[in-house]
Formats: sequence, C-alpha cells, structure tokens
Amino acid sequence: MKLRAPVVRSLCTDCGVSRMADPSACGNACQFIKPNYPMMEQAAHGRSRKGGDELFFGPFQGMHRARMVKPLDGAQWTGITTSIAADLLKAGKVQAVLTMVSDSNDRWKPKPALITSASDMDRARGMRMGFAPLLALLEEAQARRFSRLAVIGIPCQIYALRKLEDQLGLDRLYVIGTPCSDNTTTENFHRFLSLLDTNPDNINYLEFRADYHVELRYYDGRQRVIPFLQLPISELPSDFFPLTCRTCVDYTNVLADITVGYMAGEGDQWVIVRNERGAEMLAGLGEKISLQPIKSHGKRQAAVKGFIANTARAAGGLPIRRMPRWVRPIVSWLQPRIGPRGLEFARTRVEMKAAETILHLRHTLPSKMKNMIPNHVWEIASRYNLKPLTGERLDKSENE
Repeated sequence: MKLRAPVVRSLCTDCGVSRMADPSACGNACQFIKPNYPMMEQAAHGRSRKGGDELFFGPFQGMHRARMVKPLDGAQWTGITTSIAADLLKAGKVQAVLTMVSDSNDRWKPKPALITSASDMDRARGMRMGFAPLLALLEEAQARRFSRLAVIGIPCQIYALRKLEDQLGLDRLYVIGTPCSDNTTTENFHRFLSLLDTNPDNINYLEFRADYHVELRYYDGRQRVIPFLQLPISELPSDFFPLTCRTCVDYTNVLADITVGYMAGEGDQWVIVRNERGAEMLAGLGEKISLQPIKSHGKRQAAVKGFIANTARAAGGLPIRRMPRWVRPIVSWLQPRIGPRGLEFARTRVEMKAAETILHLRHTLPSKMKNMIPNHVWEIASRYNLKPLTGERLDKSENE
C-alpha cells in the first residue's frame, strides 16, 4: 500500500491519521489539540484514574517487573511486546498486528507494517527512532477485511487509535502500548549516534537504561555503557526533540490495554496491566514470562527540582547540563546507588514530563495551554509550585 503524503500541521507526530482518506479526522483524534483523558480512560478501561500511583501512571489492575524466561534474539529487552503479539496471532485471537518494523534502507528508521504470521513478529523486534504513520495502515486492514486486530504503538498513536476505534468496525481490538521516552527524527538520531562514536554505523543497539546509563552494542560484539551525565546533550540543537515530545502529557501510554516499558523495571521490563484485555494478553504468555513485584527506592524530589530549574533556564530548548567535568564521574557513580530507582524512578520521569510540558508551552505556545494540559498534569506539577496562571487551565468540569 502506497501511503498518502501527510497533511502538514503544527504539533504533529505523523501518527498516520492525516494520511487517511479523511485527514480532517485529526481535529478529533489528535492528542495535541484538546485531549480528554478522563473520558478516554473511562471508554478504554471502564473508569478514569484514581489517586496514588494512578495519578502518575493512569488506571491499572497491577504492575510487574518482568522478563521472558528465554530472551528473544534481536529484542530490545527480552521480547515481551512481540511475544504478546505473536501469541495473539498463534491463538487466532487476531488476524493481524499493526506495528513498526525497520525500513529496508535504514535499520533505525521505523516503518509501519501489518504482520499476519506469529513467526514474522521477529521483524518487529528491536528499537527504532523516528516518526512513522502507523495508523494510516488501518485503511489497509479494513480493505483486507481484518475484524480482529492488535496494535502496538506509542502514546500519541494510541490516543488517536482510541478516538477512531468506534469507526473501525472491529470485532476485537487488543492495544499494546510502549511508554515514549521522547522521540526525534531518524536523521537527528543518526547525528546523536555520530556524537557517541566515530564509527556509528557499527552500532546495532542503543538503550536508555533505568540505572542512569546508555548501553551501546556493536556488530563486532563489543558493548559500551555511558553515564547519562557524560552524554553530549549540549552539542545537540535545541529542537532535537520536537515540541510535541517536549509537551507530551501521556508518558506511560495510559489508553493501552497493557503497557510494556522499562522505567520501573530495574534492569528488567515494567509491565502495567490496565484492564481485563491486558490481563488476558499477559496470561497468554504463561510460564514463558517471569513476573516479580515492583520495588521502589530513593527519593525523587531533588532530581525533579534540578530538572525544572535547568528546563526553565533553557528557555524552550533542551535542559542545560553545566556540571563541572570533574564532578560528573562522582555523580554518575552515586546516581544508580542513591538516586530514585524502580517505581520512584518512573514517578520521577512522569513529574519531569509534567513540568517540561508546562514550561515549554508557557514559553512557546501559551495560548494552547488551556486545552492541551489535562488537570492531572497540573496536579502532578503542583507539588513543585508549578501552578496555572490566569487563562492557562480549563475548569475541571470542562475536562471530564
């Protein structure tokens, strides 16, 4: 299927809706126009988020630290996401899985694909960086008369999917979400790789880990670990992460049936089961997956306050890191030992994203704050004295 050209819009991650037959559907489906999370959570899960950790992570039935007992070759972690999708295909619960594979000319570039065979899910393993119009292939799925579908996507794609769900005429939809740790163009990502290594083409794996390190693997078998504080962030352009990613209010993919990420996994993966369909998918893996309780260590407040101060000083660009070079190895050693870990690390990142959203919109697009920032984001940020100014927040009743 040849994809249509996207309709050029501001604050767009090219989820694919603008490439469909009715590009005006963006007005209703887009996360970056006027998201209504209480309503959408109610539709997806039968209820909206409560207090406690649901304020941070959205509705859930349970959370686990998880790994596949036999890790899959080529998987970014151990292969939980693709294993769930393969199991759905093998069991006949779905006819196809809509997901991302690598572009034939660039292993780092994502390309949307409809996969119909469990054995073919290995094409979807691994990490890619960039934007790709995943949801445009919903039209192909309809043309092929698929009535049972699974979709693997990032938050902005899943929000739009849920908005379109009732129009798709599906008998069954399984939604597997991954948290989004900020995106950029594939071209920008190649630039980042070139700053990490003089031979970036030899890198075949990159992961931002919850122990404050980036892990690199190479085609020649080498491995390398770089502390976050040693990353060349200051050498990247201020728009390396687009405004959409710096103002995303759904870091943990709250509208998925099941979310599979890393932030609270402490070296394993973090699985959030949000509803009965999510529980069904996890149960399908049976003894092939190892599940452990989620733990929490450390305190996040100092890290979040430092991030907020840097983001405010950056005036709309990337957070500034100006720690003296000689101090960085000491802090890099301390962070994974005394910094927030496990669930506290995940809370840290969600609070940082809430603050980042407010600060960047206030600096760049203040007129959009009222509609783009849900009430739960203001509640998360309020403990750091980030409160709405006049005209920046909807009345509570308008966001329910």
